[in-house]
Amino acid sequence: MEIIDSHCHIWPEKVVEKVKYYLENLLGIRMVSLPTADNLLKYMDEAEISKSVVSSVASRADQVLSINNWLFSLHQERFVIFASMHPFFNGFKEELKRIKDNAYAIKFQPDFQNFYFDDKSIFYVYEEIEKLQIPLLVHCGMQLKSKTDPKSSPERILTILNKFPSLKIIGAHMGGFLMWEESLRFLAGKNIYFDTSDSIRRMRRDLLDNFFSQHGFDKIIFGSDFPLEDSKKDIQFINSLNIIDENKQKILSNNIKKFLNI
Repeated sequence: MEIIDSHCHIWPEKVVEKVKYYLENLLGIRMVSLPTADNLLKYMDEAEISKSVVSSVASRADQVLSINNWLFSLHQERFVIFASMHPFFNGFKEELKRIKDNAYAIKFQPDFQNFYFDDKSIFYVYEEIEKLQIPLLVHCGMQLKSKTDPKSSPERILTILNKFPSLKIIGAHMGGFLMWEESLRFLAGKNIYFDTSDSIRRMRRDLLDNFFSQHGFDKIIFGSDFPLEDSKKDIQFINSLNIIDENKQKILSNNIKKFLNI
């Protein structure tokens, strides 16, 4: 089966050690690898992954241009670029046009970027993203160490889905990390894709079965969250599921290809 990893992070080598130290201390985890482009390619080869979505989040508005300049310079045919954007970046209209020409989608991480996903004051940004038909991957749910006041809870995601029905959204972590019951209640069956990162092996099996029955198999996509998770373990888990091969193939590659038209 073809495999595409829909959720990976890498950083330039000049800052990667600093990023690793910061994230490991913030999240209370150990990375499976130093998150460089070369190391991701090695993991992809080991797991027989043909392509990976790569992103690097701008925690501050003034980082948007430099991060995107680096992402756009990668020129690696096995990487699918998800650009950075910050909702308070003043030049967002011009940068969104550049993103449209150089990337497949945008990554938002509201907790790192310190904004609420359903904040009415940034609706004009969503309006522009929707107008340009740029897909959006958003972290959903809790953080590993911070389990209060999630800035992109399933209920907040639903508010944006209802307000912007043409916005193409991937809800990371099955729509709500550590909030899977809420995701099932508010988002299952809606016009949203879920990625499996950090979730598919953590969830209770009955919850996963309920996602399959209520959301179907056409809008669930495999993502590992490299370098926080080992992609091989998630792939093995998906292949072990008692579902038909056609649905495994949808999750592992077909759905993301359809979503991004690749």
